[in-house]
Amino acid sequence: MKDYIVIGAGQAGMAISYYLTQEKKDFMVIDANRDIGAPWLKRWDSLTLFTVAEYNHLPGLDFPHPNGYYANKYDVANYLKSYVEKFKIPIDFNQKINALKKVDDHFVLESENETYKAKNVIIATGPFHTPFTPKFHDKIARDVIQIHSENYKSPSQLQEGDTLVVGAGDSGVQILNEISDTKRKVYFSGNTNISSVPQEILGKTLWWWFSKIGFLSVSKYTSIGKIISRVGQPVIGVNVKKLFKKPNVECVGRTTDVINENIVFEKKEVKSIKNIIWATGFKPNFNWIENIKLDKDNYPINYRGVSDIKGLYYLGLPWLFTRGSATLGGVKKDAEYLNDYMLKN
Repeated sequence: MKDYIVIGAGQAGMAISYYLTQEKKDFMVIDANRDIGAPWLKRWDSLTLFTVAEYNHLPGLDFPHPNGYYANKYDVANYLKSYVEKFKIPIDFNQKINALKKVDDHFVLESENETYKAKNVIIATGPFHTPFTPKFHDKIARDVIQIHSENYKSPSQLQEGDTLVVGAGDSGVQILNEISDTKRKVYFSGNTNISSVPQEILGKTLWWWFSKIGFLSVSKYTSIGKIISRVGQPVIGVNVKKLFKKPNVECVGRTTDVINENIVFEKKEVKSIKNIIWATGFKPNFNWIENIKLDKDNYPINYRGVSDIKGLYYLGLPWLFTRGSATLGGVKKDAEYLNDYMLKN
């Protein structure tokens, strides 16, 4: 029986583990991956953070790069590894928790081959759970390579021929930009009415401006926060208007169906596509937790990470409290609040 079990060894799990370590609590972290930083290393090879190094600090250990540096996925994975080593955070790897329930005054957690017990549980599994692809993707010809953005690494995974990128978020636009540089024909499926902002404005980084105007610290419970949380985030670092005007990029609107060998879009049908990147996001999955309430977006109902089940907490969710709640450097404020709350309760 542990005092606390943290589920998830990403930045949210590490941030709250720091405080549990400082308070000398009897705790452990459980993670489904084989090593610390593994989810970061799974992402595409050219990935860099939008935030510069000075905005990437977790509590107790600064991000080990100079101000103004845009970290890659290897930098982040190594940082998390050094974090575990410095604070001697106990982690059980290769243990995916499939069921969590409260029994009397404690929680029972079950993986495929282990059972754990704790007085308190902190869910820090992040916002990305189940990769989403449209149902009609299984109607596409078998010789077409299909890759969800979760598993996309680089254009070297693709076969010769036309490529389709589906999804107008940051991942979709960055992947589209990278593949378009190979000079192959690339179709883009998604909303083209999206805005973009550069990573630096008037000699200052975008995150510097965000911090100055308070964009990252606005609570979602304020009037301004409610508006910001409903508005789609602009794409950062890629000029989408310039990208969409490339001669080898064609915007075809929403993908609607597959008929015979043709992929059907709002604007046309295409049969020459040999590769598809589904940058269509993820669906949250908290169905393994017994008796919790979910909001309209299927995220657990809570206030600043505190659920209505005594002893059950959340950390690292998008807009848990502010725009920065799910970011590498932003999660520490939520972790500090949650730690203070747990100490008083």
